[in-house]
Amino acid sequence: MKNTRTLPDIVDHHAEPFVALADTIWAMPEICYTEHRSAAEHEAMARAGGFRVTTGIAGIPTALMAEAGEGGPVIAILGEYDALPGLSQEAGVAQYRPVEAGGHGHGCGHNLLGSAALLAATAVKQWLEEQGLPGRVRYYGCPAEEGGAAKTFMVRAGAFDDVDIALCWHPHCFTEVTPPHSLANTRMDFSFTGRASHAAAFPHLGRSALDAVELMSVGVNYMREHMPSDARIHYAVLDTGGVAPNVVQAHARVRYSIRATDLPGMVELVERVKKVAEGAALMTETRVEASIVSAVSNLLGNTPLETAMNDVLTKLGGVSFDDEDRAFAAAIRKSLSDNDIASAFKGVGLERNDDVLFEGVVPQASPRQLMMGSTDVGDVSWAVPTVQAHAALFAIGTPFHSWQLVAQGKSPAAHKGMVFVAKAMAMVAERALSEPALITAAKQDLDRRRGGHAYQCPMPPDVAPPLTMSLK
Repeated sequence: MKNTRTLPDIVDHHAEPFVALADTIWAMPEICYTEHRSAAEHEAMARAGGFRVTTGIAGIPTALMAEAGEGGPVIAILGEYDALPGLSQEAGVAQYRPVEAGGHGHGCGHNLLGSAALLAATAVKQWLEEQGLPGRVRYYGCPAEEGGAAKTFMVRAGAFDDVDIALCWHPHCFTEVTPPHSLANTRMDFSFTGRASHAAAFPHLGRSALDAVELMSVGVNYMREHMPSDARIHYAVLDTGGVAPNVVQAHARVRYSIRATDLPGMVELVERVKKVAEGAALMTETRVEASIVSAVSNLLGNTPLETAMNDVLTKLGGVSFDDEDRAFAAAIRKSLSDNDIASAFKGVGLERNDDVLFEGVVPQASPRQLMMGSTDVGDVSWAVPTVQAHAALFAIGTPFHSWQLVAQGKSPAAHKGMVFVAKAMAMVAERALSEPALITAAKQDLDRRRGGHAYQCPMPPDVAPPLTMSLK
């Protein structure tokens, strides 16, 4: 007789060590492509759970794939474990208190993201074994989501070629099917080379690379008036050419993040920004070299999978919190602005109330005000039918990439949310493995959205993973 345990039961049975894994990853925050200890912890957990593990996916030392099962459809569950620079913060305190001045922190909750994904994969693995069904579940450990575009390189390397559907999630203040909207994004470095000179005695002999960086900034700022209102361009100066003002700076480097709602729009903006850089070089009689650091596609939705995920979330009914969870969330809320809280409710299209934690499921038809960023899950969604969920773990209004989010990363509320969403992903995987028609419909929907065109990677073939990329 087949075992009658449900997937939520199996998730609950395995939850404790994965909650511990999330806390372990929280305590060793590692940024873009340096997640060696975090990846090793996930690898060890997967091997201990009986998965077949492959490391070094796409030539990335901190990317891995753990597979279980035989034959049948292939279900991918995506995890992440990278942190952010400059967000060090003690856990469980509602005031800014860094663990290490200038240190890193899990300001986007990826310590929870990867752990919940591996928990879901572990539950599906056991369910397949108990049911005696064909099918494979894969956990993909994906580093460098924060600016490194690791999934883009993994897709380009063929890591998802035989995957039937992909599931993912992200920590949030609300529980919902993630709206399938994001901005395509290219990160480019513009390196200017001029000529050094004594800035007082021989200024006429110098050609300032820093001047070129500043003129490029002026040019791009004027360009903003004449580009789509939903596009975004940001920059950070990585190298000012030195600290001596009496030396004309011979070298300077600036990184631009260029975003648009789709790939063609992004490509057009990239070319325009490159022209501005060339103009700045012409004005300063310097030379400029442009190089792509990373690039990601915009997200593609998938109606059959989004419907399936919404059905599961509704059936589970949202995350349940207790009075202690609400008390800590209320303390965190005192550090938030009124605009933080109002924007959170507006973002999901709900009327503002006094709740500090969200315990329901946001209706799919809710009139959201989308505030889009970029994610390398977008490239997976172009290659494979993909769906994501948001799960409520944090005080409503908590900004992403903030010390407040880091402070809540080991809280009991966060643990409850990650276990909840592991159940949701496992249940969608169960439905896909049990109902071949869902996978067929998902693939047809993807073909329709791509307009019959195959995925085209936005990353040039000669661009390798920036394993030593500078974030300074």
